[in-house]
Amino acid sequence: MLLTCQAGFEALLARELTELHGATVAESGAGWVRLETALDERGVERMAMAHFTLREPVEVRGESVNALAGQIAKFFLTRLKGERIEGTWPSVWLGPAEMVGLGRRIGAVENACGEALKKRLSRVAKLATPELPRGAGAVRGLFVFFTDFGRAWVSRDAFVHGARRMADDPLAPSRSYLKVEEAYGVLGREPQAGELVVDLGAAPGGWSYSAAKRGARVLAVDNGPLKGGALDHPQIEHRREDAFRYAPAEGGVDWLFCDLVEEPHHVLQHIVGPWLARGWCRRFVVNLKFGRVDAIGLLRELAAAESPLARAQAVRVRHLFHDREEFTVVGEMV
Repeated sequence: MLLTCQAGFEALLARELTELHGATVAESGAGWVRLETALDERGVERMAMAHFTLREPVEVRGESVNALAGQIAKFFLTRLKGERIEGTWPSVWLGPAEMVGLGRRIGAVENACGEALKKRLSRVAKLATPELPRGAGAVRGLFVFFTDFGRAWVSRDAFVHGARRMADDPLAPSRSYLKVEEAYGVLGREPQAGELVVDLGAAPGGWSYSAAKRGARVLAVDNGPLKGGALDHPQIEHRREDAFRYAPAEGGVDWLFCDLVEEPHHVLQHIVGPWLARGWCRRFVVNLKFGRVDAIGLLRELAAAESPLARAQAVRVRHLFHDREEFTVVGEMV
């Protein structure tokens, strides 16, 4: 099994695998870790640091573009026997972006492999798409991860953990907008028109703007100013209050948003815990900063029976594409 992550966080990915799942790491590199043995289904789904998991990958080596492409095409054709493909299927080719020139190599091998498949199975080859389905879950297609110019790992089955690059919005007042946009895919839901969102620590308003543009009504709670598309937005009511002291009035809040630059245990104790215990929200998206704490220790605490998150359902903790030293936590109470 091979798992990818944000480059620079592979040591944390390896620690999560070994300390929380008892796995044995075979090797690792910039943005990836390969295991000796696979995790079980539940273990894969619970991974926080992973972006993409290749199941039962097969190693392919070659000195030239054509040699690599030929082996990958042969692998796909062999594994395709007995399978009928009627709709689009993902053909995803990845590798460490930090390795200079590797992107061009991957592109060349991908094109050569595509041409080889068209000669053998034109109809199937034309149905290939480089796009992964949005959200998290198991997918089947062709997945290739290059660890070097002459070495790749290939699989027909993968698990997508929800991380993906999101399109920016020129009206969004901050890059944090991208984080909540990405989080919707992990939860599988997003704010709807007419729903009520409380955004604690809202300024400058990236998350509030994301909900408001979908027609949700937003209470943006922060003593700081809103900016960009969040400023004077008709769907956003700015409450100049302390996020830690704010309590909603009677009536259900559909979404709790919280992206505070605060110690994570303080946020868990004074916001997440009370909000979930009192049933103040139906769904939540919360970012917890781990820059000054042990990230793996924090993951262990979040999964514990006494964690505030134990009250919620469909909880997922992820280190997403647009996250820095922080976890995105999503879940629902309904």
